[in-house]
Amino acid sequence: MIEALRDHLFSMPPLAKFAVGMVMLVVIPRLSRRVHIPPTVGLLLGGIIVGPYVLDIFGKVRPIADFLAELGKLLLMFFAGLEINLALFRRARHRSITFGIATTVFPLLLGAIVGLSFGYGAVPAIVIGSLLASHTLLGLAIVNGLGLGTSESVTVAVGATVMSDTLSLVVFAVCVSIYTTGFSPEGLAILLVEIVGYILLVLFGLSRFGAYVLKRVENEEDAYFILMLSIMAVAGVFAAAIQLPGIVGAFLAGLAINASAQKAPASLKLEFLSKSFFIPIFFVVTGFLIDPVKFVYGIFDNFFLVAGIIGALLVGKWIAAWVVGRMFGYSRNERLNIWSLTLPQVAATLAATLVAHDTLNSSGQRLLDDRMFNVVLVLVFVTSVVGPVLTERFASRLSKTAPE
Repeated sequence: MIEALRDHLFSMPPLAKFAVGMVMLVVIPRLSRRVHIPPTVGLLLGGIIVGPYVLDIFGKVRPIADFLAELGKLLLMFFAGLEINLALFRRARHRSITFGIATTVFPLLLGAIVGLSFGYGAVPAIVIGSLLASHTLLGLAIVNGLGLGTSESVTVAVGATVMSDTLSLVVFAVCVSIYTTGFSPEGLAILLVEIVGYILLVLFGLSRFGAYVLKRVENEEDAYFILMLSIMAVAGVFAAAIQLPGIVGAFLAGLAINASAQKAPASLKLEFLSKSFFIPIFFVVTGFLIDPVKFVYGIFDNFFLVAGIIGALLVGKWIAAWVVGRMFGYSRNERLNIWSLTLPQVAATLAATLVAHDTLNSSGQRLLDDRMFNVVLVLVFVTSVVGPVLTERFASRLSKTAPE
């Protein structure tokens, strides 16, 4: 009976499958909020259900869905750079830089140690560490709702996102290039020069050029809209030219035009389209890759690896928040609050993991294997739930002790 249902669903007309997909994008986020899980996690679970290992509605060969998901992945990173609050970063930039480096380095080192301990090579282990270094500010709405958004500790945590996301993606990009082309001292030196040159070109050259051309069409929303997509695409092409993942170029492109395009009407429209259509499709299609039976067995079979990765994240982010917090004279609750804000691993982590999973070396081996891919998915689920819960707890304590 199950096979008959699968055959019937798979044989549906393309328009009917499109309708199923659109209903999913509307219904799943609403259901997720009702059961208090992040919509991204709900979309992943929905993708598993309709994917090839359960209902198999869309099949294993789905070029259109895969292309839309690829575009969603790039837009996810583009808006990660575009939405960073540079004004908050500048208000406490020295402290933000210090905390950003700390909250990158400690989880990266601990994650790499865990990877090495479980038999991964040096490059994959560093990639594992880089995945833990970034964070997604899922709890920011909570602290803003409690009136703590302008407090210094929160400002520093938000500003640190600039550093942690950028540094983790640079480390990730170096590792991807070394894994695919091989390691040599000369090659590494050339790669680092290329990466530095690329970052400077995008953040300064593309920033000024983008601001100029966007200014010329600021009253033409359709042209502004297309130019923003073009800037993201050009940055991605330049990244590919020096063997960097496209998500690095997309993130830097968003950061480059942050000041000039963040509040533009066309930018808001592109953001709406991205967050309501392309980015949710990315999460759903990522769910297609997960075999639920292997996933569940993988958790039990690799329990200590799962515990080690989650522990490395919790401990690494805690050390950074505690050490830097004491250095800046923050209270215990302030330190716990910025720790909880930096825990969720969703956007950059998932996008980078998918790139690493698809990256092959000359022998055809994946940079991150199926085992680690499943472990990261557990990490995404756990931290996207635990992080906001802890933020609500610690931020509520702060709001009660804040001066009137």
